[in-house]
Amino acid sequence: MKTTQLGSTGPRVAQMGLGCMGMSDLYGPADRGESLATIHAALDAGITLLDTGDFYGMGDNELLLREALAGGRREKAIISVKFGALRDPAGGWGGIDGRPQAVKNFAAYSLKRLGVEQIDIYRPARLDPAVPIEETVGAIADLVKAGYVRHIGLSEVSAETLRRAHAVHPISDVQIEYSMISRGIEGGLLPAARALGVGITAYGVLSRGLISGHWSKARAGEADFRGQSSPRFQGENLDANLALVERVRAIADAMQVSVAQVAIAWVLAQGSDIVPLVGARSRVRLQEALGALQVELSAADLARLAEAVPPEAVAGSRYSQFAMAHLDSEAV
Repeated sequence: MKTTQLGSTGPRVAQMGLGCMGMSDLYGPADRGESLATIHAALDAGITLLDTGDFYGMGDNELLLREALAGGRREKAIISVKFGALRDPAGGWGGIDGRPQAVKNFAAYSLKRLGVEQIDIYRPARLDPAVPIEETVGAIADLVKAGYVRHIGLSEVSAETLRRAHAVHPISDVQIEYSMISRGIEGGLLPAARALGVGITAYGVLSRGLISGHWSKARAGEADFRGQSSPRFQGENLDANLALVERVRAIADAMQVSVAQVAIAWVLAQGSDIVPLVGARSRVRLQEALGALQVELSAADLARLAEAVPPEAVAGSRYSQFAMAHLDSEAV
């Protein structure tokens, strides 16, 4: 497993990370035993970066990681925690809280649930529009000074917000959606991050399974947030997007690899400063994702993919209209 440094100041991590959200939330029921086995298999394969959020399953995901990292495995892992998203008892969403006192409160609970003395990377899940980013980052910087946090990250922010935050304290990386069909960072955030020496951890590299090669029309309307509220999985949008997947499948078949492996390899090919987070919930899907590390995309391969899936070809926004309105990264 090759490694890379997250930005100029962040930790050294494997070139692929594991996103753990789906093991506790939003993608329907998950098998806890298989989730634990998948995390163990990822660590055994050399994956080090494990991404979670304190609001994934309202703390369940952190407790899952605590169990997975018992028995000496903590030393193998770089734990990234997102905070700030507010939930209600029914699982609904209630906005973002980035106030300094809230930051320290969230951190205290995460440290307890994870059973660790220090969080490796701590980041607000979204920008709180009511709190200057300087204040939120300043509170995390206090946690760094106190030894509770090692590095500060951000998530779904604009280039301008990144610059302001980085002026307060070095930012290790920005976590943001990036895939063949979600390329919004290329125009502003990615150049800014590179100029500042900030890494990118890319989630949604398979667009929540849409471009994995495993999604089908028969799964439309499934009882998770994709089938219920994600525009790219709805109606005519889904038809158009699955047609794009079939174009990728033709290229993947010619290379004798899977669609998912091509999609992950495409992200890896965009630069060593970009670490894809795969959201595998089973060892089978993890092994498929790991196979992407052996896929070398040539310039000709990348050109064929660019022709098959131009940036503007995707149908539908990556979140609902309500959620998109709360993304600083999408600010015009």
